[in-house]
Amino acid sequence: MSEQDPAREESDLTRLLGDARQGQSGAQERLYEGIHSELLQIARREFRGEAAHHTLQPTALVNEAWMRLDPAEADFQNRAHFFGAAARAMRRILIDHARRNQAEKRGGGAQPETLTELGGEEQALSVLEVEDALEALERHDARLADIVQLRFYGGLTIEEVASIQGISPATVKRDWTYARAWLFDRMTDDPDATD
Repeated sequence: MSEQDPAREESDLTRLLGDARQGQSGAQERLYEGIHSELLQIARREFRGEAAHHTLQPTALVNEAWMRLDPAEADFQNRAHFFGAAARAMRRILIDHARRNQAEKRGGGAQPETLTELGGEEQALSVLEVEDALEALERHDARLADIVQLRFYGGLTIEEVASIQGISPATVKRDWTYARAWLFDRMTDDPDATD
């Protein structure tokens, strides 16, 4: 959405979500126009530092995520709830894409699909490595995995994650720091370690 007052932006998106859910004529189109640029920013952030061979582009990721999100069918309560669902959809798309490419190119010397920036330090991370580590974190602590998903894939702020999770921003910040360290250790030290 445009650069405007965050409270008004929240209110506008919440209204558009409600209009789309009620099936108002043109509501889905207005909603898509209103959130497209923000979804594209999230997608571009995921692709920053990607290898040139990556076949999925940010615009395609946004379009596919939009198709998986059906505002007319879903009960999105607010902006944070919607972008949390969008983050989950983008995660599934990136993982499915990486797995398809890996299966197609198995044994062909293909380079893995990568992501960058799990927190402060930029580094190339394989989509599948991140997914394996995130699944292990989910078994360890599902709330921590949700926080990572919302922050890493969705680009949501600490405050937005706190709103979705129903916990304080301080707890989200503490959990986000812990979860990043846990995932980093998992991916760099011993990826085959037991949970």
